[in-house]
Amino acid sequence: MKEILENAEEIFTPGTVLAEIARKYLREGASEKTVKARLQTISSASNIADLDVETAMEAARCHSELVDGARNLRLDTPSLFDAVVLGTGRILKSKIVTGDEHFRNLPETIWIGAKPRS
Repeated sequence: MKEILENAEEIFTPGTVLAEIARKYLREGASEKTVKARLQTISSASNIADLDVETAMEAARCHSELVDGARNLRLDTPSLFDAVVLGTGRILKSKIVTGDEHFRNLPETIWIGAKPRS
């Protein structure tokens, strides 16, 4: 993943992802100081994409698509956060670097997760 990010022309992080990351680290017991430092690192290394009207509408459309895909793959229902990530990627015409199964087969995805079992 490091190589992908180092070779990217621009890096975007949806603002909602910062909240997801903060929630994850706090839930795992990290101190607020540590969480803030990690969020600052991400903010310094990427452009934080705001949730505007256009992105909100695209995210709403994406959520239905992700829910249908999850149902077909027998995955848990994707979150609205997932839809915001996909909507942001589509609005910015960018790739989404992820290991989240909800994104696995989408054309916007650069997959960094585990390979499927044979």
